[in-house]
Amino acid sequence: MTEKQIRASFTNASMRERNNLTLPEDFESTRWEDLDFIGWRDRKYPGIGYVIAWVDGTASGLLFRHVEGRIRSRAQCAWCEDVTLPNDVVYFTAKRPGAAGRNGNTVATLMCANFECSTNVRRPAPPAYVGFDVDAARRERIASLQSQVHDFMARMHAETD
Repeated sequence: MTEKQIRASFTNASMRERNNLTLPEDFESTRWEDLDFIGWRDRKYPGIGYVIAWVDGTASGLLFRHVEGRIRSRAQCAWCEDVTLPNDVVYFTAKRPGAAGRNGNTVATLMCANFECSTNVRRPAPPAYVGFDVDAARRERIASLQSQVHDFMARMHAETD
């Protein structure tokens, strides 16, 4: 993807927000076709995160805002559903695309603080029992993540049509 395509993909961001976004550090070397989705935190504005996923072959981006506050217990990411997370899970909100978002309609979700979901689901899980198929479990977790991301993005955009 080009920088112009990335900026244009954000359906819930204003033109100003699109122009101000900071691209990921490894933007030039990113192999887009190998990713479930790409997510990053803005280096200039740490309370803002970006996610781009492919929905029906089209890049679809959402701008997320980190909601400050403490979560009372160890939270589980809604996307990777990892219960042995090596990273923090935080609360994010995203404006809905279109008129709904301009009217203040948002969606909130718990997600990995730096969008490490793809890495988390690819980590081998400890065997739950004798004969546990670690590779099959990893494949299932990858498929589940892809489904969660696709469904979230599709829901966000379907409700604006």
